[in-house]
Amino acid sequence: MASENESSRGEAIPGRRIALITGITGQDGSYLTEFLLNKGYEVHGLIRRSSNFNTQRINHIYIDPHDAHKARMKLHYADLTDASSLRRWLDTIRPDEVYNLAAQSHLAVSFEIPDYTADVVATGALRLLEAVRSHC
Repeated sequence: MASENESSRGEAIPGRRIALITGITGQDGSYLTEFLLNKGYEVHGLIRRSSNFNTQRINHIYIDPHDAHKARMKLHYADLTDASSLRRWLDTIRPDEVYNLAAQSHLAVSFEIPDYTADVVATGALRLLEAVRSHC
């Protein structure tokens, strides 16, 4: 994991902590992001690739990542069903803290595709924990 004084790009930022959030575009993820940004954190969010870029809950705090001096929230494509993408981003970001808030948010959909829902919610959490353990 990253030391307290390094950003994901290796720049020295004294006292800045780095958080990784899955489910950052959901209600709880967006609130947690705002909370951590207000505390001075650098926040990285993992989002799934999908046909619609569902970021309306965090658009008001999103800053173009090319403006590196202002952008303290960065989004990365990953999926809890893909252990290699989780390991790769943990290796790259080296967070001090990891928050897993990803879940199937639509109850009806969870009943329509129960195997996929279990894979994301239960096994996905296990994949994330294994990736964190291998990077400690």
